[in-house]
Amino acid sequence: MIHVYKPAYLNLLLNGELESRVKTLKEMLKNCVLCPHECGVNRLEGERGYCKTLDNCVVSGGEPHFGEEEELVGNYGSGTIFFSHCNLSCVFCQNYEISFCGEGRIISSRELSKMMLSLQRYGCHNINLVSPSHIVPQIVEAIFMAAKEGLNIPIVYNTNGYDLTGTLKLLDGIVDIYMPDIKFADDEKALKYLGVKNYYTITKKAVKEMYRQVNNLKTDDRNIAYKGLMIRHLVLPQNLADTEKIMKFIGDEISTDTYVNIMDQYYPAYTSHKYEELSRTISKEEYKIAVNSAKSAGLKRYKTSY
Repeated sequence: MIHVYKPAYLNLLLNGELESRVKTLKEMLKNCVLCPHECGVNRLEGERGYCKTLDNCVVSGGEPHFGEEEELVGNYGSGTIFFSHCNLSCVFCQNYEISFCGEGRIISSRELSKMMLSLQRYGCHNINLVSPSHIVPQIVEAIFMAAKEGLNIPIVYNTNGYDLTGTLKLLDGIVDIYMPDIKFADDEKALKYLGVKNYYTITKKAVKEMYRQVNNLKTDDRNIAYKGLMIRHLVLPQNLADTEKIMKFIGDEISTDTYVNIMDQYYPAYTSHKYEELSRTISKEEYKIAVNSAKSAGLKRYKTSY
């Protein structure tokens, strides 16, 4: 028997809370402090902050995606929507045309809601929002509109981890699956390679809040995720990310049952060729050491490439 999960946002729709969250979040666009940059610009009046995005989001694509974790993909794919622009400036960004150049088309919240419903009709198991941190108001408004018209599949918040806990609290009961990256375990290295301040300090708080909301990953009888936390970590050359510290943080301060995807697909991209330490792929030995650090941290649900 297939487990049928009812997303919590449907309860918020019925009691009026979802609409209230939309109003609160849209008001925040007048003095934008949605993400850790806290630019304070009025995006409704054409002022652009770090993310360069105004009152409408920019989307580079929306499709059933089969390259995500198997627990998201299932038989019919993860309904992935790729948002343009970003609140990080990673020197090794593999999608810089989207994140830095802003390739994509401007769409309204209504159009975004229709995209969500289309992906559900296709049979996708979830709505997977990639790089959502800077457009939370537009996303929540689209979920509100789509839910009124029958959206009833889990929402995945697929983020780089640089999120404010205050904004995340406004997503409590709306997001079913949080999927943050944890890129670095050192704020100074993160400043050098990601171009932002206090990355690890902020990301640790964000991941703790995500876990508070959704707990460990839950899957149905088909092994398809419907609620919980999924962490991604990209292994870097020369252990630049301090992987063992990240795994220890997860084991000690989140849960040893946390789902962690230890990724090996780093390759030099964007401006990484300017940094000798980032100008090559990782070795098998470096990846093995990273995996062993998850074992040493007592993690039980880590995923590897082998």
